[in-house]
Amino acid sequence: MSNRAGRPCLVARAVRVALIATTTLTAAALAGAPMHRAMADTLEGALAIAYQNNPQINSQRAATRATDEGVGVALSGYRPQVSATASLGEQYLDLLSKPTGSSKPETAGTVATAGYGLTTKQTLFNGFQTASRTRLAEGQVFAARETLRTTEQTILLNGATAYMNLLRDAALLELQRNNVKVLEATLRQTRDRFTAGEVTRTDLAQAQSSLEAGRSSLHAAESSYITSKSAYVQVIGVEPGKLASASPVDRFSPPNLAGALARAASQNPAVTTAMYNVDAAVEQVKVQESFLYPTLSLNGAMQKNYGSATSLTSLESLSGSVVGQLSVPIYQGGAEYANIRQAKETLGQRRLDLDTARLSVQQNVTQSWGQLEAAKAQVDATNAQVTSAEIALDGVREEARVGQRTTLDVLNAQQALVQARTALVTAQHDRIVASYAVLASVGGLAPQILGLHIETYDPVVHYQQVRDVWIGVRTPDGR
Repeated sequence: MSNRAGRPCLVARAVRVALIATTTLTAAALAGAPMHRAMADTLEGALAIAYQNNPQINSQRAATRATDEGVGVALSGYRPQVSATASLGEQYLDLLSKPTGSSKPETAGTVATAGYGLTTKQTLFNGFQTASRTRLAEGQVFAARETLRTTEQTILLNGATAYMNLLRDAALLELQRNNVKVLEATLRQTRDRFTAGEVTRTDLAQAQSSLEAGRSSLHAAESSYITSKSAYVQVIGVEPGKLASASPVDRFSPPNLAGALARAASQNPAVTTAMYNVDAAVEQVKVQESFLYPTLSLNGAMQKNYGSATSLTSLESLSGSVVGQLSVPIYQGGAEYANIRQAKETLGQRRLDLDTARLSVQQNVTQSWGQLEAAKAQVDATNAQVTSAEIALDGVREEARVGQRTTLDVLNAQQALVQARTALVTAQHDRIVASYAVLASVGGLAPQILGLHIETYDPVVHYQQVRDVWIGVRTPDGR
């Protein structure tokens, strides 16, 4: 009898050590992880891979580069327009003229004609339209950069969440596996004691029921792990290996809620994007107003012709001109006025969008901060809960060994410990994810702040490469 009673206690002690180890949020090993995945086995490394390779980020980078070209389009208004023409052909003429002296009244024949020409146009003044268009395009570039920063923060937060979800579900899966082992050992012990007549069939049925419930929880944990693994691959882009534990990033966030709100008001990319959209809308109004101003341009032309389409005797001609042209709009059907009113309404909308963004960011910061504080308290509470549950389980087992507790009491205490450890794992997960959410809400979730050891993408580089390019169809990367 003492041997039967002692064997489950030894198993329980071994299992307890394994369960405590899982609360550090380390995942089960996945054998044969390739070397190129090693970087993704830490949270920082996984975020670095997502930052470099996530297609959503790279798509937004391409969109930002496309927006850069809008400045070049706007600047073209300062530059001359030059075009060349050339023609070659044969002309048949049949001319009937008034007779004079001995000249023939009718001449007919064919003549070969050729010519080439060059025309230029330089705008001198267009109601400041080019300047306004350039500032508008620059505002759109700045807004696109902030949109890119929003995308980067979203992917980094999603990456941290996916990493921690997989880490949590791996730990919970290991908890359930160990719980099933303990319940199997308890069932064996109960069956032996039932055979010896120490417990009733009810005790045996309760042990069997608890084991089946544990196996059901194990299957649910396996399903959650598979789901989290697929989400990890989607965001990070590689298969996970043996994930290392992670730590919060509170040190990068403001120390209090007031500081977080102040920082978010100026640095959150949702707010800064809305600010630049307002600036762009202001310039759009000026662009539309420029259509009410006169335009002044300098036009040049040169034409060299061989032969003539109107004379059989002309051999060649050369003409050239330089003309200043002033155009004053008087009335163009009213479209220009409608465009101005439309642009002003859009400006009002962008200002309201800015107010909406500020309120949304304020709410998001407050909510994230509250979740972080709650997660911190939850970690402390669940730590105490686990300690108490372990003490309670040891006591109930000892009391059951001497007949003062039933098998059901032992099973209930075991499940209480599993639930406490599950709550602790979940709280530790929530604690870290909430710290990343707070950092994102204040606009600080960036590889430079996190200290990721990678080369960061700088959108200014491409902008400077294409801003003042006059000719060429190749992009800076050679495409």
